[in-house]
Amino acid sequence: MLMVFILGMWLIIATGSKLKPVAVNDSSITTQSTNTQSTGTSTTTHRSPLSILLLQIIVIIVVAKLFGSLFRRIGQPPVMGEMIAGIALGPSVLGWLSPQTMTFLFPPTSLTTLGVFSQVGVVLFMFIVGMELDLEHLKERASSAIMVSHASIVFPFLLGSGLALALYPTLAPSHTEFMPFALFIGIAMSITAFPVLALILNDRGLTQSPLGTTALACAAIGDVSAWCILAFVVALANSTGFTHSLLTVGLTTLFTIALLIAKPWLERLITRLVVRPERARLAMAATVAFALSCAWITETIGIHALFGGFLAGVVVPSNATVQNFLREKIEPFSAAALLPLFFIFTGLRTQVTLLNDWNSWLMCLGVIIVAIVGKLGGSMLMARWTKMSWRDSFAIGALMNTRGLMELVVLNIGYDLGILSARIFVMMVIMALTTTFMTAPLLSLVKVGKH
Repeated sequence: MLMVFILGMWLIIATGSKLKPVAVNDSSITTQSTNTQSTGTSTTTHRSPLSILLLQIIVIIVVAKLFGSLFRRIGQPPVMGEMIAGIALGPSVLGWLSPQTMTFLFPPTSLTTLGVFSQVGVVLFMFIVGMELDLEHLKERASSAIMVSHASIVFPFLLGSGLALALYPTLAPSHTEFMPFALFIGIAMSITAFPVLALILNDRGLTQSPLGTTALACAAIGDVSAWCILAFVVALANSTGFTHSLLTVGLTTLFTIALLIAKPWLERLITRLVVRPERARLAMAATVAFALSCAWITETIGIHALFGGFLAGVVVPSNATVQNFLREKIEPFSAAALLPLFFIFTGLRTQVTLLNDWNSWLMCLGVIIVAIVGKLGGSMLMARWTKMSWRDSFAIGALMNTRGLMELVVLNIGYDLGILSARIFVMMVIMALTTTFMTAPLLSLVKVGKH
């Protein structure tokens, strides 16, 4: 499998390096931003930045929770509704129905502050994700899950990178080289939303079942591998040359090793603080400061702050007492107040109106089909090859096809780096929503869990 993957990627990159992207015309975005800026200036001159931010947070939390509650009623994870709420408050819905209302709620001058708050929320979310990765449990399940998890990366990565050959000439930003573009499309196709998958399994009473534990192990191993590849792609995109890329990856590797070496000491320190009630606040403050410090280090190195938050979570003590304490203190605030800001910030970047012709929608459909065939099909076939039943193999494929919030995180990184244009960003967001939405119906189709 490894040799096929390497040969396939070499052929794709060799072919794609001969392509040249046509300058992507984002004039519609520029025009809209300019018009919004002029409108926003007239309506926000008497409003303080704090009043704008507070109003935004109120509206975002209320709308996100309403959508989350609605989607829970139809059998979807609440995070799916919150993701849709982000689109609804963006230019695709609210901006189309009432541009003045959108300008009043989200004036361009406020978006930088909103973006920073949303990134802090995602850093804390990634800390929780890293904390929930039980390394000892992964070692126990590695033999049964490693083949499926790597197949769930290799197949969609190859298909996504191959699809980049068709997308690059018309959808890539003019300054973007083919290799980072192809690698980023490949990794975006390969992501599994570990937290959303865990919620779906818990909701269906499958968490402790053989199918559930295998799916969680596959998703965890796959996400660790995918995030390592993403770190390399980000280093490549941020660097000014191959030497700089190696330096960035080397520093990140050294930092990761240092954290793993310090893990036993950190476990003793945090555990000692948590078990003493009078030091509970100190324990929480120290942990949050540690997570943000790791995020700052990886951002300074040139990877991304999110990697630091994830690594900080990985080295947190694995005993249930510490994890339950930190989850109870950190997760409610980050999930209820800060993560919805990220969904809205993503929604403000998602302009479905950019897909204004049949050709664009056909390309979007192609992105969705490639994502499903690569992720669901690859995972299902490998699970079947490891002697799982067809029913369980299909269920594993459907679960691994869940992309959710993690996909939005990856797409925003690509957008911020200038690797993804606004149009391909919209297509990939639609793909993420589609593949996440279809998970529950597919599980019901084969009568897995609640039935």
